[in-house]
Amino acid sequence: MFIGEYEHTLDEKKRVSLPKAFRADLGKKMVMTRGLDNCLFLYPKKGWEAVAGKLQALSFAQADTRGFNRFMLSGAVEVEADSAGRVLIPEHQKEFAGLQKGVVFAGVSDRVEIWHAKRWHEYKARIEKQADALAEKLGEIGAL
Repeated sequence: MFIGEYEHTLDEKKRVSLPKAFRADLGKKMVMTRGLDNCLFLYPKKGWEAVAGKLQALSFAQADTRGFNRFMLSGAVEVEADSAGRVLIPEHQKEFAGLQKGVVFAGVSDRVEIWHAKRWHEYKARIEKQADALAEKLGEIGAL
């Protein structure tokens, strides 16, 4: 399980060091794809296979299912950590997430999210203000 948040720096070659806390569970080869809220999702290879399997099981007859599958699957690339624990972020994904020098890795259970640092801090502040209301909604459906 991935938890915690870590700030790192994207170098001029579009490489970023993976947080040490995540390296063992991510493995050497992983899959990076477009995520929601303009971040990137990073999955261990086996974790990605489970997600992709669920997406493939959905009916392609529905337009929203086709669109989401295209969004997630066409944006996915296999990445590999180098000997220093860095990964190269492909240009199309860097642009999608608006990544610049400062990035944040956020552990979110089965995946790691990669955020533009400023966007992450803004998003986190907004969610923290809504935490009570979100907890109440989750309580109503029995999730908490």
